[in-house]
Amino acid sequence: MKRSGSADLPLHYGYVPRWLAERMAKLGLAVTESILLEYGHEAFLSRMSNPFWFQSFGAVMGMDWHSSGITTSVMGALKRAVNPRAKELGLYICGGKGRFSREAPDELFRVADRTGLDGNHLARCSRLSAKVDNTAVQDGFQLYTHNFIVSDHGDWTVIQQGMSPDSQMARRYHWHSGQLQSFVEEPHAAVCGENVGPILNLTAKEAASARAGMLGLTHEKPELMMQEIQQLLLPSRHEVQAEDVDLKRLGTVLWMAHEQAVGSFEELLLLQGTGPRTIQSLALVSEVIHGTPARFKDPARFAFAHGGKDGHPFPVPVKVYDETIATLQTAVHKAKLGNTEKQEAIKALHTLAVKAEKDFVPNNRFEELVQQERDESWRYGGRTVFGKAQPPKGKKGVQLRLF
Repeated sequence: MKRSGSADLPLHYGYVPRWLAERMAKLGLAVTESILLEYGHEAFLSRMSNPFWFQSFGAVMGMDWHSSGITTSVMGALKRAVNPRAKELGLYICGGKGRFSREAPDELFRVADRTGLDGNHLARCSRLSAKVDNTAVQDGFQLYTHNFIVSDHGDWTVIQQGMSPDSQMARRYHWHSGQLQSFVEEPHAAVCGENVGPILNLTAKEAASARAGMLGLTHEKPELMMQEIQQLLLPSRHEVQAEDVDLKRLGTVLWMAHEQAVGSFEELLLLQGTGPRTIQSLALVSEVIHGTPARFKDPARFAFAHGGKDGHPFPVPVKVYDETIATLQTAVHKAKLGNTEKQEAIKALHTLAVKAEKDFVPNNRFEELVQQERDESWRYGGRTVFGKAQPPKGKKGVQLRLF
C-alpha cells in the first residue's frame, strides 16, 4: 500500500445546503458511472487517491474550491449516491466523519459478507492507515474523518482528514492499495503542507530502530517504498485569483464554449441545442472524467464549471448544474444500452480542448471574466448559502469576448 498524496486546506466550518447536496450526489454518481463504464474500477480508485484530482472533483461539484469541507461533502455525497447501487456498480463506500469514521471496519465486514472479500484484511487496512496518519506520523493533525472505498475485486482507496485547530488548517491523506509492501516503513507516496513545527515520523526509514524497540518488530524488515511526492497546499483566501488557474487551459474551454459554435465540430453534433454556458460546465466535467493526472495541478480552474456555495468564484448556477447532470445521466443510460454516441460527444469536449491548447494565447482579462460570471449568475439560477443571485443594477448583459 502507498500514501498516494495529501492536501493542506484552510479549515472551514459551515454546512452544505440541501439544494446543493442533492445535486452533488447526482453529479458525483454520474461522473463515477462514466469513469467506471469507460475505464473501470481501478481507474476510479486511482483517481480518488490523487489529491489534485479529488480537489478538482470537489470544485466541479460546486463546493468551495479550497476548503476542508470538500472532503466530507464529496465523500458524503458519493456514499449516499453509490451505496444504494453498490451491487450494480461493484463499489462500496464505508466510514465517514466523526463517529461514522469508527464504523468503517464493521461496514467492511458487512461488505465482505456480500462480496466474499477478506473482511479481516480490509478492516486491518482501514485501522492501520488511520493509525499511521494519527499516531505514527505525529504532524499535529488529529483525524476526524476516515473513508474507505473498496471495489468488489478487493482494490481500495482510503481518504481521511485531520485538523489542527492551532493553525486553522486541515490535512487530507490519500492511500491506495496498489503495490502493498509495508504499513510501517515509508508507506507514503506523498505528505505535504506548511511546516507547523517538529514532526515525529515513526514511518521514516531512519526510525527503524525506534519502531523495532517500541513495537517489538525486530524480526520484520519491510522494504523501502518511496514514490514521487504529490503536494497540494491551498491558500486561506476565498477568492480565486489568476495565479490559481492555468489560464491557457481555462481560456481554451471558454473559447470553445462561447465563441465557437458547437455545430462546427462534427464530434459534438449530439450536443447541439445545449447552451454555451452548459458546454463550459460539461467541458470541465469531461476533463474530470477523461483528463490525465498532469491536468489537475490547478483545482481552482474546475470551479468555473459550477461556482461555489459561498459565491467564490461566483454563485452556483443551478439551472446549468441541472442541465449538466441531465446530459451526463442520459449519456450514461444510453451507454449501458450500447449507444455510446452521447458519451463520446462529452469525451470529445475534453479532446478538442486539449488539441486547441497548443496554439492558444490567453489574455489578461481574468478579473473581468469572474465579474461577468457573477453579473450573469442570476440568469442561470445562481445561488449561494446566503441566498439567490440578483441582477446587477445599471449593467447591460453584454457578452465579454473570453480570452
